[in-house]
Amino acid sequence: MKPLISIIIPIYNRSDIIVHTLESIIKQSYENWECILVDDGSDDDIEIVVNIFCKKDKRFSFYRRPNNLSKGPSSCRNFGFYKSTGAYIKWFDSDDILLPDALEKQISYMDDEVDVVVSKLELKNIEKNKTIEVNEIFSNRLIEDYLLGNVSFYVSGPLWERSFLFNKELFDEKIRNLDDWDFNLRMMYDKPRIFFLDEVIAIYRIHEDSLLHELGKCNFNEIYSEFSAREKHLKLLSSLEYKKARLKLRDFIIARSLFFLRIGLSLPFKEKCKLFLITLKYQMKYQYHRIFFKTLLAFFTSIIFNKGYTLLK
Repeated sequence: MKPLISIIIPIYNRSDIIVHTLESIIKQSYENWECILVDDGSDDDIEIVVNIFCKKDKRFSFYRRPNNLSKGPSSCRNFGFYKSTGAYIKWFDSDDILLPDALEKQISYMDDEVDVVVSKLELKNIEKNKTIEVNEIFSNRLIEDYLLGNVSFYVSGPLWERSFLFNKELFDEKIRNLDDWDFNLRMMYDKPRIFFLDEVIAIYRIHEDSLLHELGKCNFNEIYSEFSAREKHLKLLSSLEYKKARLKLRDFIIARSLFFLRIGLSLPFKEKCKLFLITLKYQMKYQYHRIFFKTLLAFFTSIIFNKGYTLLK
């Protein structure tokens, strides 16, 4: 009998688009799968929608996140893992689309010498129905390039051997943004045997201006979470043999904070000051003194004269 693949999906208020995701799973040419859906406290009618699929196809199962677990997709994924029984694990998002032969292609490369098959995703703007990019997955300096965002697996790209994940800390429930980045990196630190499948197996549906939307909503929880995740890996790398990668990650954190500040200068005064303080915090912490004074000049020039944006580079 073919091995079972467990597809684990956290869900939250996705009733308008999750139908397409679940239909893409039903259409898989590889049929021996289970799909575990874990609700994170939705307040729309997604449970009704999902239960229609559960009644029609027993391979779907629906759970609610237990109240004693932290809110967020990470705790839902972890809970789903312990409810799963498959020999292989496929993390998936509730707005992604799995191409019809995705599971069959990935599992065909699984053997005793492979812990994970990593495949590409097509990033698509669902409002314009336009492909934005296809992610890079391979590098000769994989850890370093993954840290810096030059390659990315996303959450839906890999198919994992369950035995490799067993007894490991899975998703960090304290991280809301970059949770998959953190998870994939920590798994890579344990040196899994990776097969890189240079094919697109899923559609990653996004909004082209999602970052700007987050800033416009002043969603600083997402921003703080991102920096917290990157700092976590600076600490992890200090005990590993990645000195060069650690230095590059520090540079990346500085550049990232300047990026947020630059595009956030159009926000109300209170919010732009928050971004300003985040930027100064890391410049002082990592002793980027020359950039520190340049940032001071640029920020106050922008406040007083509505100029100085170009200095924040």
